[in-house]
Amino acid sequence: MTNEKLMAIARWVSVVALATMAGIWAPAVANAQDADAGKQIFQERCTPCHTVGGGPLVGPDLKGVTARRPREWLEQWIAAPDAMLAKKDPIATELLSQWRNVPMPNQGIGASDVTAILAYLETAAAQPSAPAAAGEAAGAPAQASPEIGKDLFTGVTRFQNGGPPCMACHSVSGIGALGGGQLGPDLTGAGERYGGAAGLNAFIAGAPTPVMRNVWSERPLTNEERGSVVAFLSQAAVIQREASAIWQLAGLAALGLGVLLLIAGFNWRKRSWNGVWRPMVSEPTTGLGAFHRTIADERGQQRGGYQGGWFKGPYHPGWKARFSSGGDEGPRANIPPRRRS
Repeated sequence: MTNEKLMAIARWVSVVALATMAGIWAPAVANAQDADAGKQIFQERCTPCHTVGGGPLVGPDLKGVTARRPREWLEQWIAAPDAMLAKKDPIATELLSQWRNVPMPNQGIGASDVTAILAYLETAAAQPSAPAAAGEAAGAPAQASPEIGKDLFTGVTRFQNGGPPCMACHSVSGIGALGGGQLGPDLTGAGERYGGAAGLNAFIAGAPTPVMRNVWSERPLTNEERGSVVAFLSQAAVIQREASAIWQLAGLAALGLGVLLLIAGFNWRKRSWNGVWRPMVSEPTTGLGAFHRTIADERGQQRGGYQGGWFKGPYHPGWKARFSSGGDEGPRANIPPRRRS
């Protein structure tokens, strides 16, 4: 075999080896890049409810989830959890029941971001767990005053960064009979449903739902404010609804209805007296009576007979037409004057 043939074989072997190495190395690099991007997305979107090896919060710990669930199911679940629940997917329904009926919000995560998140979860599954306190990323609240939290929730005290009061969107027992808004869920018992104080703190700090993210991303709560709100929502007294609240609400409704009926009755009586009854029984000040008075004045005679009515209000055009010719307010000769009784 000549040297040229040997050189050609060596070149082909080198090309095949390089291609094989590239085929192995390129996916690994791409997967590492996806994992880095997925970690960032996970920290921004998922840490309010989940940890990877740090224990459950609002939702389960996702350590090893890529081994427990089929990849296709995970892709659909991360992308559109509301659609999975709507079609009664058995795994999704079981998770909802298992985690206190708190549904996973649809974050609007695209396909490429879903792939990146799964790459991060696969990478994290291969690493040893690092114990972490639940909600550590959110920052531990420096103060926890339920009274201050109630004032912040109801808007009696303004948030430092200008955010709206919580009751603009949420209601909770303990803030009066009228309650709060209906845009978000009722937060009565939220301390238990959202995984305790740590889970609730992480959820509020992360603002995982689209509405919360739009409202609070530029006006976040301080650690002290968040701790007070969490303390208010977690206290035992809030979870128990007051039995007298419904009677307070019923009393206010009855009082309001009574006031409205009084106003309506007064206005209707006034309308009937001046707008209907008076014009019907009064003698009009236009027409033949006014014509006769004018003639008597010109002849120097004493006024007598019909003197006109006492009602000075506006008349319906049809009523005036009885005492006018051609629809105007002039006298009409073919109608005799009315006599006063």
